[in-house]
Amino acid sequence: MARAIWKGAISFGLVHIPVALNTAVRTERVDFDWLDKRSMDPVGYKRINKVTGKDIDKENVVKGVEYEKGRYVVISEEEIRKARPEATQTIDIFSFVDAGDIPLQHFDTPYYLSPDRRGGKVYALLRETLASTGKVALATVVLHTRQHLALLRPLDEALVMITLRWPEEVRGLETLELDSSVTDVKVDKRELDMAKRLVEDMSGVWSPDEYHDAFRQTILDLVEEKASKGKIETVEKGEAAGAEKSADIIDLTELLKRSLGGKVSAPSKKKPAAEKKPAKRTRKAS
Repeated sequence: MARAIWKGAISFGLVHIPVALNTAVRTERVDFDWLDKRSMDPVGYKRINKVTGKDIDKENVVKGVEYEKGRYVVISEEEIRKARPEATQTIDIFSFVDAGDIPLQHFDTPYYLSPDRRGGKVYALLRETLASTGKVALATVVLHTRQHLALLRPLDEALVMITLRWPEEVRGLETLELDSSVTDVKVDKRELDMAKRLVEDMSGVWSPDEYHDAFRQTILDLVEEKASKGKIETVEKGEAAGAEKSADIIDLTELLKRSLGGKVSAPSKKKPAAEKKPAKRTRKAS
């Protein structure tokens, strides 16, 4: 079983569902590290003043956000820490919407959710509820000190959480500036019929095992070939480990009754207050 990257609980009305978060995807690209060819020592990034070209000590580096072109507002590390959302270890559901209502361009990263600490029954209840209603749950969750908008949906016997991009991060289709040759075109019926036949002739079954990253495989084959000839250099690297937290399970039946008894406020259609849109345009701090 894959090692969980996060443990907490889904907050569903007054019910908490203990869950573990597992990555649903992995990056398989080839990473090229910088090495000093004379000694095979790792080569890192240097702090250099882009105007003078001189090295800068760490204590002289601050973080700034460009407020206007060429003009920056300096933000201290203390101010950044205070602005970060509190890590609550919960996936807070605040609304349910139809599964097809969320455009694909809002989707970001998928994760698998598995029940934790005897939470299987209530986990299955949420999964079946979503499956039978055709709804997905909208929630907020803090991962790696950053608050995310997310949706929860059933997938076979499991639940999947997909982080979503905040609305201001998604460009509208109007940015494509499609002209009338696309928007007002009248497709010839004969050409459309021929295109449909071509699609039918080329149709098949989704077989992911048949598709591979040719560039990655070529590089890995080259690495294997060179390694088999003894062309290997030793480079020492350090490793770091993180900590995980968990959440408690609470009785299900009583909390569902209390939730239906009016002790849960109606879902808000507004964006969660924790992520406010800035008054002026800013860029990501460097």
